[in-house]
Amino acid sequence: MTTHEVTLEWTDGRTRTLDVAESQTVLEAAQRVGARLPYDCRSGTCITCVGRLLGLEDGETDAEDGARPDVRDAFAYRRQPRALTDEEYGEGYVLLCIASPQADCRIEVGPRVRAEVGDSPWA
Repeated sequence: MTTHEVTLEWTDGRTRTLDVAESQTVLEAAQRVGARLPYDCRSGTCITCVGRLLGLEDGETDAEDGARPDVRDAFAYRRQPRALTDEEYGEGYVLLCIASPQADCRIEVGPRVRAEVGDSPWA
């Protein structure tokens, strides 16, 4: 079973690194070890569980041209993330309730990330 290290970074400076199997979502792994993350629908439609990809295992982060690491390089989704717009997806936002890691990575989590995204189009 392949696992990846996923580091959760809260805006208050706390961090927590999880070993997440490719068959698990980040939310499932966090709950397994008692790391509290917000969630609601567990189906990718409410945006409560949103995080933002900060970097991949190879150290890729924001480039000088403002490009972010591609979410598709870091996560596979169990189903289409309907609550994210194409623009949000391109900006590195990820729904942790349905996202399974494909690489070691760092994710920003917390209320500020949720506020940046706004409301779900399905709410």
